[in-house]
Amino acid sequence: MDKIRVLLVDDEGELVTTMAERLEYRDIVADSAISGVEALNKVRANPYDVIIIDLKMPGMSGAEVIRTIKKEYPDLPLFLMTGHGFSLDGEEIPPGIVDYLPKPIKIDVLVEKIQGVLKKRTKDHKI
Repeated sequence: MDKIRVLLVDDEGELVTTMAERLEYRDIVADSAISGVEALNKVRANPYDVIIIDLKMPGMSGAEVIRTIKKEYPDLPLFLMTGHGFSLDGEEIPPGIVDYLPKPIKIDVLVEKIQGVLKKRTKDHKI
């Protein structure tokens, strides 16, 4: 089986770098982007199985990135991560999000959720 490919998107560079390293230890290929524009460029240039994205980012917000990705890649699973708690400061979770992860993210929980959504997706696509 091919390795799972994940894109982590957050303006906190140290956070996504650390998360990517921890996912790599679990045999998941992890890439990172620190802006919405960088994330869109990477998604358009590379095949990913899952994207994990922060909602609050300067410039292009996570919600804008999510809308663009869902328009271009409607079947690509997206996880939302945020340090703003479940209230999201009054913002709604954008459509197309398969799950929500509060920061700090527990890597083992993230891996379980990634594997779960990909297993369900594979099962749903079998005839």
